[in-house]
Amino acid sequence: MTAPLVAHLYHDHGHHDPVAEVCLDYDARFMRRKMLDTTDGRKVLVDLPKTTSLDQNGVLVTPDGAEIRVTAAPEPLLEVRGAALHRLAWHIGNRHSPCQIEETRLLIQADHVMRDMLERLGADLRDVDEPFTPERGAYGHGRTHSHDHGHTHLPAEEHSHDH
Repeated sequence: MTAPLVAHLYHDHGHHDPVAEVCLDYDARFMRRKMLDTTDGRKVLVDLPKTTSLDQNGVLVTPDGAEIRVTAAPEPLLEVRGAALHRLAWHIGNRHSPCQIEETRLLIQADHVMRDMLERLGADLRDVDEPFTPERGAYGHGRTHSHDHGHTHLPAEEHSHDH
């Protein structure tokens, strides 16, 4: 058995030809320490100093400087289209839901609650299987925080979200 590759660093873009590649869906691209399989069947132990959101075409870096490319795997998504796409994007953002914003459509993770809301807003929806690369957080920290907004809202002084 061959010893796994080990990666202690991550960069959002590569500088060299990668020695391997990992293909991960959106949720799996959020990690600190994890054993992964490369697309050619090898193992790589990811051991980063802090929990990190890995981006499409980012690279994990081994101690000797070798790079392992990260690619976004296809996953079930909801394609959102409509005449007032900016309004639909606002409602998605108001629910703190990750969203891939393109010129003529939005992509979000498949979710029946979001589907129902968007249908009520008049969106044209279609199920797709594609790589998901949503917008990064507004403050440059990677992911947005997801919240469950299915609860009853209390007055502002009694309502808070834990982050």
